[in-house]
Amino acid sequence: MPQNSVSVRSGATALDVYAPGHLGELTEIIDPELVDAVLEDTGVRTQRVRLLPARVVVYFVLALAFFERSPYQAVWAKLTAGLGSVPVARPCPSSLARARRRLGSGPLRHLFSILAGPVADHCQSCAFYQGLRLVAVDGTTLSAPDEEAVTWHFRKHIGRVRAFGYPLVRLVALVECGTRALVDAVFGPDDIGELAYARRLLGRLDASMLLLADAYYDAFDFLQAVQGTGARFVLRSARKRRPIVRRPLPDGSYFTAVLPRRHRARAGGQRVEARVIEAWLTVVLADGTRRTELWRLLTNLLDAERHPANDLLRLYHRRWQAETCYFSLKSTILDGRVLRSRSVPGLEQEIFALLTVYQALIRLAGDVTTATRGLSVQRVSFTVLFQAAADQIIGPGACPGQYDVVDRGYRPCRAGQPPARTSPPATEGPLPQDVQQVPVPAGPTSAHRAGVHAGLQDG
Repeated sequence: MPQNSVSVRSGATALDVYAPGHLGELTEIIDPELVDAVLEDTGVRTQRVRLLPARVVVYFVLALAFFERSPYQAVWAKLTAGLGSVPVARPCPSSLARARRRLGSGPLRHLFSILAGPVADHCQSCAFYQGLRLVAVDGTTLSAPDEEAVTWHFRKHIGRVRAFGYPLVRLVALVECGTRALVDAVFGPDDIGELAYARRLLGRLDASMLLLADAYYDAFDFLQAVQGTGARFVLRSARKRRPIVRRPLPDGSYFTAVLPRRHRARAGGQRVEARVIEAWLTVVLADGTRRTELWRLLTNLLDAERHPANDLLRLYHRRWQAETCYFSLKSTILDGRVLRSRSVPGLEQEIFALLTVYQALIRLAGDVTTATRGLSVQRVSFTVLFQAAADQIIGPGACPGQYDVVDRGYRPCRAGQPPARTSPPATEGPLPQDVQQVPVPAGPTSAHRAGVHAGLQDG
């Protein structure tokens, strides 16, 4: 039989070409009606019934994210393993590759845009601060195959003599804290700055949100754009910034103004009114090494009585949940591997499929917490959820009772005693055990800030 053909299981009389179009339990979130609507919107809906319909190809591309170590035919075998005697096609790898090319990245892009967005309701206090929804923006990189069809667009790092390493894809996401849901995400070549990608996400911000970000995002243009959306921000200031103290506040913070670098903009009176919170942080490593450094936070939450400095310092630590999101994407789903697609359109399709699967799992975790009263979404193990969803693709009821997706964080206790927690409460987002805030030493410009002191080390 030619290698570019599609065969049917022996003895089959009526081929069910749509049967492999599923994702196990996740089909409830990404259902066939939704996939068909996406294909219709993007103009990719199949005009005639193929042995590999566009709907089935969408599910196949999504299934690739669950089985990163499996080749095409093995993934197809997993999709059809639980169908029993239902007659289905048995495509060869080249047929599946051509089906991916016919599909393109448009449907996966549109599908992700539909699923993307906040997940937490106001019962999930870990995702809110005084009624404001907490979101964090940050970036990371994904490694692509070292192929000429890829490196012309996604370039490698360039050293003094030659390029080295894998081609890199820059991914920047807006993440809901607490649930770690993707509000939105953009990606492209690594030689474009992270801040440029972040600006493309600002349309998802509104007055109900509080943005947390690292030091790289304290540029005047970005802060002005964030403020223009009505959102609040708390972000770390770069070390090179030397804010001018305009008025000290009782909690040790002070008012300042962030000015543009351009002379014309300065002359036009453009500025962002901000409040600065300074604190010395001491980091104690496992070997006893101690490192102390000054941190500055910039915020447009100007009311020091309503938003005390200590509260915002605690709050800023939740920014690291964006890193947890990337860990789930790169380590749990990708398992640290290089992306499999060997062309730019294929990589775009694969990354949108990766983001779609991640967001579907987060929404499934939200359903678990909704059905379980009093359960925080931070107690749901993403690793266990991912593995359980993968097993359900192979067959309904696979490994029944093997998984408990709730990471309860408790250890056994004696009768009559409350359970002892082995990890900090999900709603508080405390600093790590080896980081604590110490007072700012008094000096000519910092004596009024010495009150910024709080025992943030949770015992």
